[in-house]
Amino acid sequence: MNITANLLQKQKKRILEIWMQNQLADSALRDDLMTNDELLKQSEELIDALARAVKSGNIDNIFAAEFDQITEILSDVSITRARQGFSPRETGMYVLSLKRAISTVMEDEYKDQPEVLYKEITTINNLLDQLSIITFETFIKSREEVILRQTDEISEISTPVIRVWEGILALPIIGTLDSARTQVVMENLLQEIVNTGSNIAILDISGVPAVDSLVAQHLIKTVSATRLMGAECIISGIRAEIAQTIVHLGIDLSNIKTKASLASALQLAFSMSSVEVRKINKNTGAGLIR
Repeated sequence: MNITANLLQKQKKRILEIWMQNQLADSALRDDLMTNDELLKQSEELIDALARAVKSGNIDNIFAAEFDQITEILSDVSITRARQGFSPRETGMYVLSLKRAISTVMEDEYKDQPEVLYKEITTINNLLDQLSIITFETFIKSREEVILRQTDEISEISTPVIRVWEGILALPIIGTLDSARTQVVMENLLQEIVNTGSNIAILDISGVPAVDSLVAQHLIKTVSATRLMGAECIISGIRAEIAQTIVHLGIDLSNIKTKASLASALQLAFSMSSVEVRKINKNTGAGLIR
């Protein structure tokens, strides 16, 4: 059995104690996301797997079969922590603090054998550095997947299609309108047109911070797709600064019905649907909706 493997077997308990002390002493420890018992169980499992792996004599190739369990444990740790909201630093320090713990025990164990100490510390450091890279890469990949999923969910939430009247839909757009979001807007709107049989759709861009030529092209594409479905489209929320920008850019929206406010667009939609809405006369109780 090599020296490192022998040390991990003999001093496993002490290494675990020092490692836990290192982790608990870290001011950035998120005890609100993980209990000390959970951290202890996770750490003990990794040390056991590491001791079994290096017992084979392989301490260089982390892609060998004997390291499969370790990489699997670290992948689970990284994915779980990414979903729980840990930072990259917090996750990376999980393995790096183990390196400090093993180095501390080695320094005590081989303090009278400097050549052995240097060789073994260098070997274990190289091994744990490679494992920390795997941990970090898996964490970043998992965090990216979480962000992409949340982005998709936000896109779905931020593009609700509302049925405001029989045959009339409204879609308030909030935030920047890019190519990917335009696709979501069109899909949601067209699907709702099919589901409800509506023939008028109002696109309200009051929540769009700025309109440039690209945003205008996205709006025109949405209007064209709506018309292909047999529905008419009205764009509302055309503020003064947006109108000036559209004119300045030379964008032609003359063939598209536009209104300054959602209320004005809804009034136009009622007119196009031959619907008339009047205020109720409180004295007579008379009102009219046609």
